[in-house]
Amino acid sequence: MKLSRAAQTLLALSLSLPACSPASLLNATISRSGITVTHDVAYGPLPREKLDFYRQAGSAPAPVIVFFYGGGWNSGSKDMYPFVAATLARHGFVVVVPDYRIYPDVQFPAFLADCARSVAWTENHFSEIGGDPQKLFLMGHSAGAYNAVMLGVNPAYLEAAGTSRNTIAGVIGLAGPYNFLPITGANVKPIFADAGAENPITQPITFADGHAPPLLLLAGSADTTVFPRNTLTLAEKVRHAGGEVSAKIFPGIGHIGLVTSIAPIFQDRAPVLESVIAFIHAHRLGAGAKAAE
Repeated sequence: MKLSRAAQTLLALSLSLPACSPASLLNATISRSGITVTHDVAYGPLPREKLDFYRQAGSAPAPVIVFFYGGGWNSGSKDMYPFVAATLARHGFVVVVPDYRIYPDVQFPAFLADCARSVAWTENHFSEIGGDPQKLFLMGHSAGAYNAVMLGVNPAYLEAAGTSRNTIAGVIGLAGPYNFLPITGANVKPIFADAGAENPITQPITFADGHAPPLLLLAGSADTTVFPRNTLTLAEKVRHAGGEVSAKIFPGIGHIGLVTSIAPIFQDRAPVLESVIAFIHAHRLGAGAKAAE
C-alpha cells in the first residue's frame, strides 16, 4: 500500500498523538498475506506474561527476533506492533513480540525479568515457532531497546531465567536510553526509585564490556525524547572494551520516525530495515567477533 508524501506526513504526526489509535492506522497499511500469527501464548503465569509470534507460512527454520516495544516502561502493548513484526516476518524472520509488566504494577528490574523469561521461552520452543537456534536476536525500540540491550550486556537477567547471553547472536537497539543519569523525567524517576535514583546498576552502559553479543545501535539525529548521545556513548564504551558494535545516526529522523521507518510506507525515510536485515544476515551464534565469557 502506497501513500502520498502528504498522507505519510499526517500519519507520522498522528503517531505522536494520544487520540484515535494511530498505531492501528499504521497497522492497517501492513499486508499480512502469507504471515501466520499466533496470539497470546503464555511464557509466565501473570496476565501480561504473554507473547505473539509471527512467521511466514511454511518457511524453513529462520532467524528469530524477540522484539521489545517501548512506552517508557509504563505503557505499551504487543497488539500495537504488527507494523514491525509482520514486516520483519515478510523478510524471512520469525518475530516474537512479548508483553511485559509495566509501572505502576512493577518497578525496575521486574520488567527485565519478564523480558528474560520471554527469551527463555523462545529458546525452549524453537521447533514450535520455526526458528533457527543459531540465529536468535533481541531487538527493541526506546524503553524496549533498553530492555534488549540490558539483557545483552548484563548476563544476570538471562541467567536468572535459566539461560545465557551466550545463546544470543546479536542485539539491535533503536533509539534506546542506555546512559541517562541523572534521571530527570518525572515519569521515569518512580520506575527506578527502589534501586536509587542515581544507581548505576540501572544503566546499560555500566555493564558494557567485550563479552556481550554483537550490538547494532540505531538512532535519529532529531530525537529529542532519547538523545542520540545514549547510542554514541554506549558504542564508544563497548568498542573501548573490545566488544563488537555498530552505531548509526540517521539525519533528520526523530524518536517515533526511527521505528516507523520499518513500515513499508516510511522506508524511504531511513534505511532502518535495511540495516537490521544486514546485521542479522551477517551474524549467527559462534560467528563474528564475539568474545568468550
